This record gives sequence, structure tokens and C-alpha cells, in this order.
Amino acid sequence: MNPYESRPWLQSYSSELAPTVEEPPFRSVGELVSETCAKHAESTAFSNMGATLSFREIDELSDRFAGFLLGELGLGKGDRIVLQMPNLLQYPVALYGALKAGLVVVNANPLYTAHEMRKVFIDSGATAIVVLQNFADKLAAVIEQTSIKHVVLTDVGDLLPGAQRLVTNFVVKHVKKLVPRHGLTGTTSFRAALAAGARHAGLARPDVAASDTALLQYTGGTTGGTKAAVISHHNLVANQAQMLAPMRLRLHEGQETVIAALPLYHIFSLTVNALAFFSYGSHNVLITNPRETDDLVKTLGKTKPSVLILVSTLAGALLENPGFRALDFSGVKLAVAGGMAVRGATARAWRDATGNDVLEGYGLTEASPVVSVNPTWTTPRVGTIGLPLPSTDIELRDEEGVPVALGERGELCVRGPQVMSGYWNQPENSAEVLKDGWLLTGDVATMSDDGYITIVDRKKDMVVVSGFNVYPSEVEEVAMAHDKIRDAGVIGVPDDRSGETVVLFAVKADDSLTEDELRAYLKTELAGYKRPTRILFRDELPKSNVGKVLRRELRDLL
Repeated sequence: MNPYESRPWLQSYSSELAPTVEEPPFRSVGELVSETCAKHAESTAFSNMGATLSFREIDELSDRFAGFLLGELGLGKGDRIVLQMPNLLQYPVALYGALKAGLVVVNANPLYTAHEMRKVFIDSGATAIVVLQNFADKLAAVIEQTSIKHVVLTDVGDLLPGAQRLVTNFVVKHVKKLVPRHGLTGTTSFRAALAAGARHAGLARPDVAASDTALLQYTGGTTGGTKAAVISHHNLVANQAQMLAPMRLRLHEGQETVIAALPLYHIFSLTVNALAFFSYGSHNVLITNPRETDDLVKTLGKTKPSVLILVSTLAGALLENPGFRALDFSGVKLAVAGGMAVRGATARAWRDATGNDVLEGYGLTEASPVVSVNPTWTTPRVGTIGLPLPSTDIELRDEEGVPVALGERGELCVRGPQVMSGYWNQPENSAEVLKDGWLLTGDVATMSDDGYITIVDRKKDMVVVSGFNVYPSEVEEVAMAHDKIRDAGVIGVPDDRSGETVVLFAVKADDSLTEDELRAYLKTELAGYKRPTRILFRDELPKSNVGKVLRRELRDLL
């Protein structure tokens, strides 16, 4: 008998939580946005740097952006558009506008190097991009090698009120000098795009079905290497409903203020903040740079949030900030950590400082992304990833694909409406992780008799740096492209601040290579969080009998 057929986690559900969620009333994200904005029109939807946009304003601005894409640029259903910016008011406007227009959003981390941008842009076949001016120089370096024809440039303060906008953009450009020169021509400013889009208010929009693709979300995936999960409108709409189901037991519609400290281009924050809490009529406070903890603490003091969405490393950084411990936490109802595991010491320290538990869950890009979370109706079980969300089935399987007994280790397999349809243009990789409707995550877990899941081993070799996935094969590939490197191997090691850091072992092909030279090269090819904090040169690396670097044995070389 399959021990998971009875769904043992249901015995741990609150009596108020149904085992399944009803089919959402929205076919698409665009419908969700329009109906939510009509319901909560005059309430604040998003704020950033002290400026706010109401739900009505978000609806109107995203309509304008959709009009610009369709009427001015002539883009159509299924065309890909890249969004590359941190948490600014422009992001939800561009996201919702693109999805209303039937386009497919390709999220790009602003920290990407030009090399990383080129790979994503070429693979996705994107024809348009919205990019923050601060990163336009990197786009200029690669745009001729891509399909991108339309560039919308935005400045940090573009949707701030008049005087604040002018001052902010002046300081960013001329005082902080954060806007490098670039050679892009024929671009459109974000504000001009919105103005032009207003002329196309009556333009017919494509009919967007639930099965249509909403996102190409790039990830190393469960198999490593760069690839995009194909996420449909139904995946996103369903997952936000699944995630909201347990949250409704503690939170009230239209009354919550939520801190969005994770970037919205990350699938976790996109679904949780920009979709779930948005659809619940919540006020999302967008944090542009959470590393500036003093500014973040000031924002927490001013906005008095009831919900905090963060990562474990940010929780740790806040706990070290004296100003944070002086805040009033009486209004905080919920703190959720995504993107990486929560250390037990951090969870305990958080409770001591705030009087609240930090809830840990589990997700992956291929599941849009949330799979499980610790319960909101009772004390969380620290060290576990909680219980599967409603309408989510879990099986733990051995290497032959047979379900293991409760309490035994097995690969975590997921089935539910949030599971992607596959990887973009990669049928072999898709077939490797999708079997008969089940997503094989590559993570090894155990399940207790009452349904709590504990991750006991990691996806093969993946390193998680401050909530971002780093795949050793990518770093190794970049390192070995240097003509003075003969061989490379990468592992992750524990780190108190970032959870893990990257360590690169390298074998020189030329003895003249120095660490500084290699670091300078890696800086041009890899985003900061992917770069190794330690580089160790060795005469040779341990390998299997077929020549594969044995990463587990690299640890013995530390």
C-alpha cells in the first residue's frame, strides 16, 4: 500500500482548512489584477520609498503599459518581454501590463553580468525589455547578439511624486553616480511608454487562456544548467490561492501591510507578494535594497507591517541591528522565510526578539513555487518545511520510483496545479523531472506519521547563497572558459551571514595565473552572489572513473 495515498498531513490540518482549494475564479493573472483592483480600488496596493500607488492606480497604469506594448510596439500574444529591475513601483506595473497584453514575462536578475544576460535573452527569444538605467550599459554590450528590438528604460524614481522623482533621479545619477554611460539608441522612457499607452485604452486585447504561458522563469532547475520553467497563468493563479488558504486563518482581507523584502523577479516573492497578498487586498511595501538594514529598519518603524516576507539571512542581519530590536512588534501577525532553510538558532532568536515565529516553507521554481509551509494555526515545527499546501500531493520515492515508508528517506515528488508544464525548448530535461504528472524535485526528504516534511539532503551539489540558487556546473563552466584554467570544481560551504558561500578549486593551465586575475575575470562573467569567496589552486582534482569531478571529495581538500 502506498503510505501517501491517505495524505497523512491532512490529520494535522486545522478543521478550518479544506484539503483542496476551489478552482480560482480567474482564468489569467490579468483577470486577477483587474478584479482585485476593482474590489479594493482606493486602498494602497504598493509603496516604495514612502510613495504609494492605490489598486485603482495600479490597474490604470498597467492598462496603459499593456496599451503601449500592443498599440505602440505592435507586440502580440506569446511574445517575450524581459523585466530587469529591483523592487520599484515600476515592476508590478510592467508585470501586470505585460500579462494583461498576453505577453510572456522573462524575469532577469539585475545583478546578472552581460554574459549571463546574453544567455537568457538569446534562449528566451525575447523581443522587448524593461530595464533600469543603472544596468543599461550591460544590455548595450550584448543587445546586438539578441532578438531584442524594443528597449524601455526606467529610472529609480519614475513613479514617485514629481519633486521626489526629480530629486531621487538626480541623486542616483549625479551624486551617487550609479548610472553608467551606455550606447543604446532608439529607446523609450518608462514614463513616455505610459503616456503613449494611454492613447490605446480602447484597443482589443488578446484572449488569454489559463493554459497560456505567463512566465519563463530561469533557474538551474533540478537538473542543473540554465533553463526556463514554463509557468502558465493557471499555475500562478492556483498557487497563490493555495498559499492564501492557510494564511486566511490568521490574516484579514484588505487589512494587512506586508513587507516585500525579496525581489519580485524571484518566483517566491512574485507569487507570494505580487499575486497572493495583492489579491487579498494587502498593502505591499517594496524594499529596493534590503541589504541597507538601517533603512529597512526605518521603513519597518514607519509602515508598522503585519506580515514580513524575507529570507533567513535577512532575518539574521536584522537581529544584529540594534534599531530592529527596539521596534514594536505587537502588530506583527506573521513572518515567512522563503528561498532557503531557516537555521534553528535564527528561528529561536527571532522568536525571542519579536515574540513571533518565523515560518519556514519549501518551494522550487518548477512548482510556481510554493509546495509546503509550516502551519499558521499552531506552533511551527522548527527544522521541517511544514505540511503540503491544499491541493498538493506528495510522495517520497526510492531510486526505483517506489514510495518509501513514512519516516524513511526518499526523493520528494510533487503533484498539483502549481507544477510547471516543462522547461522551455528542453524536452529531454522536462521528461527527466516530469513523470506521469509528478515533479521529481531531486531533494531527499522524510515525512513524519502526521505529515510534516523534513529535507535531509540537497539537490545535487546546489549552493544557496542568501536565498539564490548557485549551480556549481555554471561556475565551473565559466571558470574553465579562462584560457589559463585547465580544470575546476565548485562546492558550497556554510556561512553565518549568507547561509552558504561558493568555493572554487582550480587547476592552472598556465602558472602565471594569479588569484586576482581570475577574480577579475569572474567578476565580468558572474553575478556577485555566484562568485567564489575562496579560490583554491590545486595540482589536480578528485575524479570518477569517467572523469567527472567528485565534488563531495573536494571538501577533503579544504
